[in-house]
Amino acid sequence: MTLVTAILALGGLTFLLTSALVFANRRLHVDEDLRIDAVEEMLPHTNCGACGYPGCRPFAEALVGGAALPGQCTVSNAAGHQAIADYLGIAVGEHIKLVARLACAGGSNVARNRAHYQGNSSCLAAAQVAGGGKGCHWGCLGFGDCERVCDFDAIVMDAHSLPVVDDDKCTACGDCVDICPKDLFSLQPVNHRLWVAC
Repeated sequence: MTLVTAILALGGLTFLLTSALVFANRRLHVDEDLRIDAVEEMLPHTNCGACGYPGCRPFAEALVGGAALPGQCTVSNAAGHQAIADYLGIAVGEHIKLVARLACAGGSNVARNRAHYQGNSSCLAAAQVAGGGKGCHWGCLGFGDCERVCDFDAIVMDAHSLPVVDDDKCTACGDCVDICPKDLFSLQPVNHRLWVAC
């Protein structure tokens, strides 16, 4: 008899909890706009965050919700912007392309080393050891962390251990800005051809 009581009690509890979950699912269900999935498919899926949103899905939600314009996506091209704008019936929005700019002109041919750094070939690691071995305390250490972090191959190291940014490939994702221990990178409008480099 005890076994039958236990089975009935568990069966009743299961029915009660299942009913509560079904009720909660129906009562709290949120319909999602199907346009979000369609817009997300039109985006480049890089999740770089250059648009100001943490990824392509939140950016698609903002586009559908009217809080953003397609031109904010720096990775997509003009045709992609126009396709999204046409689909949603909104304006593309003016977008001024940003690119990474280096504020250092002191390569190995100009700024001499005051010490020979031996350790991990990383700017982050070298900066931890007395700011790196470069004579200029504020200068680029030249180990290429920015080149390695760039998913778009927009940065290459030149013969003097300075990073060179390819404006056509740069998407202004900001990864190089974040990783540089000397804060030498900034995002600038591509049409600004004059900037001060130390």
